[in-house]
Amino acid sequence: MTQLSTEYASPSVGEEALGQSEAFLSFQEKLSRVAAVNRPVLLMGERGTGKELAAIRLHYLSRRWQEPLVTLNCAALSPTLIETELFGHEKGAFTGAFQKRLGRFEAADGGTFFLDEIGAIPMEVQEKILRVVEYGSFERVGGSSLVEVDIRLIGATNADLVAMTRAGRFKGDLLDRLSFEVLFLPPLRERLGDIPLLANQFARRMAFELERDEMPVFSDQAMARLNRHPWPGNVRELKNVVERAVYRSDSARIHEVDFDPFRSTYSRRQEEETQEIASPTTEDALPDLMKMPLKKAVRQLERHMLTRALIATQYNQKKAAGLLGLTYDQFRGVYRRQRSHL
Repeated sequence: MTQLSTEYASPSVGEEALGQSEAFLSFQEKLSRVAAVNRPVLLMGERGTGKELAAIRLHYLSRRWQEPLVTLNCAALSPTLIETELFGHEKGAFTGAFQKRLGRFEAADGGTFFLDEIGAIPMEVQEKILRVVEYGSFERVGGSSLVEVDIRLIGATNADLVAMTRAGRFKGDLLDRLSFEVLFLPPLRERLGDIPLLANQFARRMAFELERDEMPVFSDQAMARLNRHPWPGNVRELKNVVERAVYRSDSARIHEVDFDPFRSTYSRRQEEETQEIASPTTEDALPDLMKMPLKKAVRQLERHMLTRALIATQYNQKKAAGLLGLTYDQFRGVYRRQRSHL
């Protein structure tokens, strides 16, 4: 009996793919344009930016939309399992191979195959993937006959594949074949104006899940904190923060948001410490320095510039350091010195 590898979950189209910012709409326009072209696409972006949702949209906007959409997270499998998962195996190919098993490429025949975390694929397996992309054929593990498939390959990663190629950890020929189009997903910090839209949507969905009658509303202070946060985890992090805030609130009006649930409540959180130094209310509060002693005036000017840099970069300390012409270590030194004077 032949087994078909179908232990995958084809994700459904989610409401997280929302936005009205210029960066978001520009990305969606590029994605829609390439969807109609039957060529491989690479989706590049930080964690949590929605690469899987972008792959889904690519599939359903393509001519293959009625055919299978198969996904595989390459980082979730050990190197020894990836090859058989991708290409299947023949009966007796190895110990425990009691029957023939079809792989993901065959499951995706006629449709789209989405390889997430493509940078995690071992070099020897990359060679076989290159053959599929070039010739549309491969051999199952333990087999000698060619299996022909018609698939569109979409790859996604947050790794620097060009650097990996230079280091000999990713095949240059495969990268060339996959990069007919390379789309970079914008991080949330660059999607100005999208945070309130997404936050309200996540909040409404969480309230519905909790079977609450009133729809949540963020206070001005809570929304300001959401807008200022640098969001290293992007949309996925925003979703967690919002859902946690709704769940913890005893009323429909949300006043508190917790960006770091792992930080002990018995120690001061970095977010709160940052707010003590730099808040919107103190951004322009620079007193007359000539009326102060030199040391105090230098300290006030330093704090003023630190505040403006932090607010301009939405509290991203590394970006603020660059804005001030400092290294990150120098910036942290100034930051700690300012805190010591509070």
